[in-house]
Amino acid sequence: MDSALRSQLAAAGVTPECAATIALVRDVLARVGDKWTVLVVTTLADGPLRFTTLHGRIAGVSQRMLSQTLRSLTRDGLITRTAYAEVPPRVEYELTPLGRSLSDTVSHVVRWVQENQGEIVRHRELFDGADPAAP
Repeated sequence: MDSALRSQLAAAGVTPECAATIALVRDVLARVGDKWTVLVVTTLADGPLRFTTLHGRIAGVSQRMLSQTLRSLTRDGLITRTAYAEVPPRVEYELTPLGRSLSDTVSHVVRWVQENQGEIVRHRELFDGADPAAP
């Protein structure tokens, strides 16, 4: 946790244990809210995939960004990376039980968006057509 946040929380009377939880929640929400994380997790929901296959299924992601995302997800225990001693080398990525629980949660959010997309689009169009001077 950065020192500015720690100072703010301490000034507000938040205990160090609670501050640590707040920091972790913020960090995990940033990870889960990242578009590449969501796409990797949903793509791996059907089973393990090799890097090249995963890269091919996620439109717009660079190899570098995919590598960083996979590394972060592995660090957080959401996916596993299995390297097979073969020629040529083969590496597969797979959701862990923790990652699968995230996948289930993300699937609920995706379904919610699908069910409500018409209303969301309508509200955006109303907002975008509103008077820009209005509060």
